[in-house]
Amino acid sequence: MTKIGLEIHCQLTKLESKLFCPCKADYREFEPNTNICPICIGLPGSLPRLNKKALEKGTVISLALNCKIPEKISFYRKNYFYPDLPKNYQITQFDAYGPTSIGSNGKISIEGKEIRIRRIQLEEDPGRLIYEGSSEKTQITLVDYNRAGTPLVEIVTEPDFENPKQVRIFLNILVDLLENLGVSEPALEGALRADGNVSIEGGNKVEIKNVTSFHDLEKAVHFEITRQQSLVDRGIPVELETRQWDDRRKITVSARSKEEEQDYRYFLEGDIPWVTLDPQHIQGLKNKMPESISSKRDRYVTQYNITEQVADVLSSDKFYSDLFEQAHNETNAKEIANIITTDLMGFVDTNEKRQKLKLNPQHLTDLANVIMTNKITRSSAKIALQEIVNTGKSLSDVISELDLGHVSDESALSEIINQVIKEHGNAVNEIKEKPETINFLVGKVMQKTKGKADPTLTLELLKKKLIS
Repeated sequence: MTKIGLEIHCQLTKLESKLFCPCKADYREFEPNTNICPICIGLPGSLPRLNKKALEKGTVISLALNCKIPEKISFYRKNYFYPDLPKNYQITQFDAYGPTSIGSNGKISIEGKEIRIRRIQLEEDPGRLIYEGSSEKTQITLVDYNRAGTPLVEIVTEPDFENPKQVRIFLNILVDLLENLGVSEPALEGALRADGNVSIEGGNKVEIKNVTSFHDLEKAVHFEITRQQSLVDRGIPVELETRQWDDRRKITVSARSKEEEQDYRYFLEGDIPWVTLDPQHIQGLKNKMPESISSKRDRYVTQYNITEQVADVLSSDKFYSDLFEQAHNETNAKEIANIITTDLMGFVDTNEKRQKLKLNPQHLTDLANVIMTNKITRSSAKIALQEIVNTGKSLSDVISELDLGHVSDESALSEIINQVIKEHGNAVNEIKEKPETINFLVGKVMQKTKGKADPTLTLELLKKKLIS
């Protein structure tokens, strides 16, 4: 039987400062080793001070994953030696004397299967290693401590996954959940990292690290299952070890023997006292949590009659669901949902494009209204939307500048229809035997009017001329 567990590290990117010092939590725009202070690099005499907002964000994540919140939490020193760890220990949490991490014993369901959350712990991120050089012989390793001390939560699951597909589905759900809570921006480089633990048939657990994407983690887990099964089939024991994913060769390679928990020599962090959690404050955080994705999805379907597929796509993306909530009303909700999921998501398909987006909720409201009142065709609306995304101009200006107004004048449309009938005599002759051919002629009229013709009126006029 295959057992797969995950260890997910999620940076709390919405915070201003690091976990135990006032340095900036967003380290990405700093020159190397400039976003540091005596606390985050562990100089003698420096004392850590817990970031209250980080504690609150960790609590909210624990609540969203149905975890139990303890009465008190504590912090530990996890001792190990690595170039990117300036203090030679990491301040983290560890359930040595019962549950004292920010969350434990949670669960989340994926496709009817329950995945248990062993614990959620607050901890500081280490620094970063940067490799330079064109080959292994000339490669050098540089250390940047700007990231050291950045607040993150580690989410540790039980080994409840049975195959790589379940891993990917879980991670996608988790990304949506974190974005919806407003605690992290998983799309940022290094903001969300996941390691896998794989064992088969009761054998030793193998940890997979150095995986840069969820897609690669799925492939790495699949390869590791195959590798371990091959060893078992040949009577070779599976070693307890840490392996890294080699993205070039698409295989896992041995990195080192796997450390056990006792190897880290955990002991209580004496510079940070135990923290008592106020139940009323926790309830206040719970009351302020945003509507869950599942609740939002159900509301879109029942209240606005949006299809389940559209509601699922819309509700799972906080960026677009927020845009929808600001733009819609009772009458145009379904139309706006379709504009967002059918067209806008295609135009704005990267995080960089989202940041440059010039469209606002009023643009969507106006666009839905002109579509619903037949002042503009859907094909013209798509052209208008693309222009608004790029320029931020008002809809009325875009319609005027690009001449996108509806061709609904009957006499003008009738003249265009006569031209189409003359140009496509063969299709006209087929209509009596194949009535559906009339849709071909509607399409030709739309081509001539560059999508501006009223399709309903066009069809009526064609039927009058050719069928009645």
